[in-house]
Amino acid sequence: MKLLEVGTAYFLLVLFAIGFLDLILVLVELLASGEFTDPSQVIDIIDTVLVLLIIVEIHQTVVAFSRDEPVVRIVISAALIAITRKVISFRPGEYANINDAFVAAVAFALLLGVLVAAYFVVRRVDADAVPPDSFAGDGGDRGGRDDHRLDGEPRTDDGNGGEPDSDRPPDADQRSNG
Repeated sequence: MKLLEVGTAYFLLVLFAIGFLDLILVLVELLASGEFTDPSQVIDIIDTVLVLLIIVEIHQTVVAFSRDEPVVRIVISAALIAITRKVISFRPGEYANINDAFVAAVAFALLLGVLVAAYFVVRRVDADAVPPDSFAGDGGDRGGRDDHRLDGEPRTDDGNGGEPDSDRPPDADQRSNG
């Protein structure tokens, strides 16, 4: 199973590279022809960029799944990008009649609303999962704050990187005395 996950991840990287090269070629062609201001061409470019973002999100989902990390937020993000892509490239003229176009538009709007709500619910649940006292700084678990610098050395300051507090200028004591 792990081999399939790694193979899928690499396949998605190759797919992204091909899509990116295609995007570059289309941009060069549009610039050379002078059609880069045509609204339908701009929508097609945005559509291609959003497809590339969807590929990135699916790649992140595969990688997170293979690492046994939560994937719900990533899947919702990919779905948001996908439905946004459909909304941006929505063309009522592609439907048999106006009623079909209206039903599709309502469905897209409903799906977009549900996905946005789901994204905020998942985000809220993730934020609530951190214990409130983990930020108190009482020496226990600091809610993800590491007492080491990026180079692995322990911190010797207040965690501010040796910088003075931003609320108070460094020479505030000198001004109050004079």
